[in-house]
Amino acid sequence: MRILMAAIMAFCLFAGTARADGEPAGDFDYYVMSLSWSSNWCALEGDARRDPQCDTGSGTTFVLHGLWPQYENGWPSYCRTVARDPSRTETAAMADVFGGAGAAFYQWKKHGRCSGLASRDYFALARKAFGSFKIAPVFSKINKDLKVPAAVVEGAFLEANPGLLRDQVTVTCARGMIQEVRICLTPDLQPRRCGADAIRDCTLQDAVLEAVR
Repeated sequence: MRILMAAIMAFCLFAGTARADGEPAGDFDYYVMSLSWSSNWCALEGDARRDPQCDTGSGTTFVLHGLWPQYENGWPSYCRTVARDPSRTETAAMADVFGGAGAAFYQWKKHGRCSGLASRDYFALARKAFGSFKIAPVFSKINKDLKVPAAVVEGAFLEANPGLLRDQVTVTCARGMIQEVRICLTPDLQPRRCGADAIRDCTLQDAVLEAVR
């Protein structure tokens, strides 16, 4: 019984360390840049919120879900920082990258504060990261719902970005849909191998990729 209780306490301690909120800003190992397929996000969440990103005719493909400071195992969030929050003008200026001003501010609040950067510098870094990788033109031509192996989406990113390696990018799914493409980056935005808890690929052979709106 003592051994069992010790194991449970050790697990809880590890889990708390990996996911605890309020860590000091600037203490992390690498970034995960997460790109969401807009139409699927709308089907899962955005339509219920009547998010403008989901309006017909928006033509949105992948948007920046976030640029997340990451540990080799786990990640910090809602970090302690003296950096001020971005102004409404600064946040609104990031809507084209994040898909909306609200999403931009939320990502700053939960993840950007952990970067140790001023909000303006974090947003500039996020924009630079998003612009550093090509999104294959084929994605903008998807005009009907498809079912594809998740590996095909990953392969399209690898082909469009020579030099990006398979262990530096991963695809996630949710409720049978392609959810995100995640690319692991050093603090100076060079691709690197993803940590053990971020490298798991979706293995679905028939993941839904909804048509561009």
